[in-house]
Amino acid sequence: MVKKDTRRDHRLKALVITAPGINCDLELCEGFALAGCTVESDLLARLSRDPTRIDAFDLIGLPGGFSYGDDIAAGRIMAALIRQTIYPALAHAVERGCPIMAPCNGFQIAAQAGLLPGPVVGSPWPKEPAVANVALAPNEAGRFNDAWVGMEVPPETKCVWTRNLVCASDTAIIPCAHGEGRFVADDDTIDQLEASGQIAMRYTASGHFNGSRNRIAGICDSTGLVFGLMPHPERYLHWTQHPRWTRLSAAERNAVPPGLQMFQNAVEHAARAFA
Repeated sequence: MVKKDTRRDHRLKALVITAPGINCDLELCEGFALAGCTVESDLLARLSRDPTRIDAFDLIGLPGGFSYGDDIAAGRIMAALIRQTIYPALAHAVERGCPIMAPCNGFQIAAQAGLLPGPVVGSPWPKEPAVANVALAPNEAGRFNDAWVGMEVPPETKCVWTRNLVCASDTAIIPCAHGEGRFVADDDTIDQLEASGQIAMRYTASGHFNGSRNRIAGICDSTGLVFGLMPHPERYLHWTQHPRWTRLSAAERNAVPPGLQMFQNAVEHAARAFA
């Protein structure tokens, strides 16, 4: 059970971790803010000098973009720096119940930093980051793709961000923009993720453009708190961002956009965890 933190007598606080090349941090900040958080953005370099700063936050975001220019490989440099500096603080954040979202480049970073898929069910977070056993490889077509694609949420997922996500057929799409988003892992890892409810989101059959195993668009760790995905929910916070928003019904536009729902789900979970 998470003990009440007597310091938190105000709105939940969200931290967005940035670095050179990150370009989706403002959208991620807006998602947390619209869901009711106070938000701070801070550079990885500054957090590396004092990782204990992370302890003050209730939710964390690793935004998309092209961290450090995606030199060497997508997300590789930022992941290596996280492994060397703030990984223990992030692992402790998960242990105390802090939800973490990592879209697009953030997913690539989280996988290489050892945050995803995380330890198996029932095991504690290791003090040192594990060797990555999943990867985001180049798209099957070998080119960058920028499109809204269909999404599905497995009913058995334990992901606190996507569980019970409500969207109609016309709104169950999500923006994607990546060249290295093909989810790959060995058969044993895929089977373990499927069996433990760690598949957080799939592409629909018609929207499956990058060749990911089992149409996997996003996964979570075994607690359901750490959520990595290649699509961009932070770009789906308002109906006017939907490519056919003028054709949506009034009932659809009166609902909460699916991207914002994800942030609200996590904030509601954090509010209960830190109550």
